[in-house]
Amino acid sequence: MSSSSDLENPNATYAPLPDGEHTARNEPTVTKKPVLFIVCTCLFVAFLVALITGTGHVIPNNLNIILTPSTVETPTKTTTLSRGVDKGVSEKSFRPLLGADNSYPWSSNMLDWQRTSFHFQPLKNWMNDPNGPVFYKGWYHLFYQYHPDAPVWGKIVWGHAVSKDLVNWRHLPIAMETDQWYDEQGVWTGSATILPDGQLVVLYTGSTNESVQVQNLAYPADPSDPLLINWVKYPGNPVLVPPPGIDNKDLRDPTTAWKTPEGKWRITIGSKINKTGISLVYDTEDFKTFELLDGVLHAVPGTGMWECVDFYPISKQDENGLDTSIDGPGVKHIVKASMDDDRHDYYAIGTYDAYKGKWKPDNPTLDVGIGLRYDYGVYYASKTFYDQNKQRRVLWSWIKETDTETSDISKGWASLMGVPRTILLDKKTQSNIIQWPVDEINTLRTNVTVFKNLELEAGSLVPLDLPAASQLDIVAEFELNEATVLKLNGADATYLCANGGAATQGALGPFGFSVLAHEGLIEHTPVYFYVAKGVDGNLTTFFCADQSRSSTANDVDKSIYGDIVPVLKGEKLTMRILVDHSVVESFAQGGRTCITSRVYPTKAIYNNARLFLFNNATAASVTTSVSVWQMKSAEI
Repeated sequence: MSSSSDLENPNATYAPLPDGEHTARNEPTVTKKPVLFIVCTCLFVAFLVALITGTGHVIPNNLNIILTPSTVETPTKTTTLSRGVDKGVSEKSFRPLLGADNSYPWSSNMLDWQRTSFHFQPLKNWMNDPNGPVFYKGWYHLFYQYHPDAPVWGKIVWGHAVSKDLVNWRHLPIAMETDQWYDEQGVWTGSATILPDGQLVVLYTGSTNESVQVQNLAYPADPSDPLLINWVKYPGNPVLVPPPGIDNKDLRDPTTAWKTPEGKWRITIGSKINKTGISLVYDTEDFKTFELLDGVLHAVPGTGMWECVDFYPISKQDENGLDTSIDGPGVKHIVKASMDDDRHDYYAIGTYDAYKGKWKPDNPTLDVGIGLRYDYGVYYASKTFYDQNKQRRVLWSWIKETDTETSDISKGWASLMGVPRTILLDKKTQSNIIQWPVDEINTLRTNVTVFKNLELEAGSLVPLDLPAASQLDIVAEFELNEATVLKLNGADATYLCANGGAATQGALGPFGFSVLAHEGLIEHTPVYFYVAKGVDGNLTTFFCADQSRSSTANDVDKSIYGDIVPVLKGEKLTMRILVDHSVVESFAQGGRTCITSRVYPTKAIYNNARLFLFNNATAASVTTSVSVWQMKSAEI
């Protein structure tokens, strides 16, 4: 039961919820460019000087380029505090920046630009994990970890927002606050379960007055209220405490419940024993008393504490999502865990034995924590829910800041949610999932600009003429020159995105886009493919996002992200990039590999942000076709 002032007042009101189209701000003028005219020049030396020194101005339309490694010095002064670890949760300060000197003179204009326009975030202050997402009586509900008093992690409550379309949101009063001894130190992450009779229950982790992690039950005060404004905490809480052998700070984030063959409800909760990450299994009939099953759902040595565990079925044949209780011969099961040790979300595809309460991966070399990731960038504490409204499984995730706490305090907010994604099994590979932005995101598209069959010679850079470049949906396909690929000798050199990024040239890459780019490429963020040909003649394709020159500021993260993306014979290389101010979400090959980046430019903002195509390969030309939509702002 919430104790916020607006809930205690029986006369408290909130603005009417929109139901239909919304008026968006900052709509650009329609511009169409069916033909791109490329002018050749011989200004390579001047451009290279500009790229290295950061003093360039206008970029010629076609230019041989060499992207050199960044030479930004690492700050050394420690000023940022560690937050969360002493309370028993993952680090909430951005660790690589604990040594930042906070010396960059950020202006309010720069900081204002960073706020996103179609990614969910609170109006102000701190947010982290998504909690209890659910579709209930016609509304999508998103609860989330929220600190209502400051833009840094602290005493966490459940924020709450609702939507008709997963795009436009209305903020509601705080759902649950720290008003009981069993959640005095925080109302932490949890999940929602819809029972067969339509009732809704929530299990969540509370941090007690002594910082013990316990599990608690809550439910709507008025189940007939589609907005779920008021909540009741079960008087018998906590319903679960750490069992023998589990540390008081190592049991958190219960999952959505699913049905067992015996008709009971089952949940799993992440934990660890020494350095082995585990997921405990509990059965219940009423969500008030629980039975701990022998053994664990799954365990992986060396992976450390498992947070925000998720468990759900995916269909081997159908192109729709499945209710969490569905099982059978046409179903595989996903186990996902957020790794406290490295702050990444890992998943594996496997087989679930409902009678034993055990799960095992199809490929042990790609087990949870050592194999596939949802996203190879900034993406953590994710949670899915089954959307019975559209028969799909939808994925939410916390996208943290990778600047300094000082900057977050100055701008008054920190963190956002990734664009909700659908999840399906990749029917072609059968070895990975496909993630893709929900279709509703397309309703924000406007003013498309199309570029057909552009030829990118090796070493070329092409600016794309657009009305604006801070809110974009980019869809592109690329084809390498087949003759060059065939005659090229293979090499045994190993490529890694992080080793040099877009500056590392090969015969077949890198090529792609530079987003949030300044005219002289003083600042730019390449998102690209790199194709390597092995000595056996096989091609390996990497999908990468390079932040090493994303900002001239010295107090922001400049990591290079990426990994291999499966490409099957006969497939073109495809990518989609959603640019929304300080967040860039990139999807390769229909969502087989995804990368989320936080980018904090100082110059490539507002009307100075531009979009470039580039081919930094040494041998192969690339043909590309591109569609770029301006994106309207959502109501958030």
